Amino acid sequence: MRAGVDVQLIPTYTPIRTDEPDVSAPRIFFGGINVYLEQKSRLFRALPAKMTRWLDNRRLLNWVTARALARSYSDLGPLTVSMLDGALGHQKREVEQLIDWLANHVRPDVVHFSNLLIAGCISELRRQCKASIVLTLQGDDIFLDSLPEPYRSQAIDRMRKLVPLVDRFTVHSRFYQALMMERLGIPESKFARLPLTIDVNDFAATPAPSKDTSKRVLGYLARLAPEKGLGQLVDAFLRLKRLPNMGDVELRIAGWLGEQHREYAETQFAKLNDGGLRDQWRYVGEVDRKSKVEFLRGLDLFCVPATFLEPKGIYLLEALAAGVAVVAPEHGAFPELLAATHGGRLCAPNDVKDLTAILATLLANAHDRRQFAHAGQTFVHSECNARVGAERLVKLYGELRASREGG
Repeated sequence: MRAGVDVQLIPTYTPIRTDEPDVSAPRIFFGGINVYLEQKSRLFRALPAKMTRWLDNRRLLNWVTARALARSYSDLGPLTVSMLDGALGHQKREVEQLIDWLANHVRPDVVHFSNLLIAGCISELRRQCKASIVLTLQGDDIFLDSLPEPYRSQAIDRMRKLVPLVDRFTVHSRFYQALMMERLGIPESKFARLPLTIDVNDFAATPAPSKDTSKRVLGYLARLAPEKGLGQLVDAFLRLKRLPNMGDVELRIAGWLGEQHREYAETQFAKLNDGGLRDQWRYVGEVDRKSKVEFLRGLDLFCVPATFLEPKGIYLLEALAAGVAVVAPEHGAFPELLAATHGGRLCAPNDVKDLTAILATLLANAHDRRQFAHAGQTFVHSECNARVGAERLVKLYGELRASREGG
């Protein structure tokens, strides 16, 4: 938008949740309540759209989302397959509303989907709209692998059939490109690799806090969930505190805690307290944008030892943007991120002993931490900022538009 491009960010399922200014369009498509009820009730699917559209109200969706009991991804197999069926699925009405709005009101040059799981409508979009189709792959495999059979195989089969309809797939890393090429049979020629970028303006504008030199702070900022590795970091911290010269090290934890993971998080907190560390750790809760920057800039070392193959790792870029050295497991997108930024060290995945050793080494060596932090911060601010990311996207969109008009 800042580059002068006419962009509309369209929320699906629920209003967009972000700690940055919300620039999304006011209307929500594939509203979560409608999508769910259409899946469950033939009678509901028969109702006229004007009788159900009120269920897409932002306040209502936020209210329901905040109070809904968490559902396992594994329960969503039939709904996933139906969504991938597009206009042939139970959500036909939602597809028709979106395609009508795009084809007759927006008339875009490019439609960019944020993942393949919501792209079942592409077939209908192709028939009614001349736009180029771009699709970002980022975590689709994690959701797919959580589905039970036969829904996982059915979903993959439908995704493979959508591949020829997409003009370009974007990914953030070579790792994820190779993974999805194999998983979905996507030709290499259809990929555009666009490194992950973030808005760094807040990090540059926020003064660094005065460091308390009497202690060193190890930090975690991500969802409090098993797959993000909070339990591994807690176990490593317990080991770390038993090592010589680590008495002043504190652990600070921040991030969103969903009800489905409350018991897990409280178990981790209890381990810290039962280990005699009650006064040497703190959970600060979910943080807004300003508090996030302040939290990160108050750290000496950052670590989110994710146990799954992380396709993005935005939190790593944010920590580096704040001038903090990082430790990450040697899998997923992390090796490429650290090879590019030189902002920290890799540890063996799912290995608490190795994680502890690397944390201890860096916490004991302020010179190395400063070197990693400076290199990482410099690279992220110059090469991984949102302006650079926008320029890459605009260039891709322009190439697709020129190719379509030339063809």
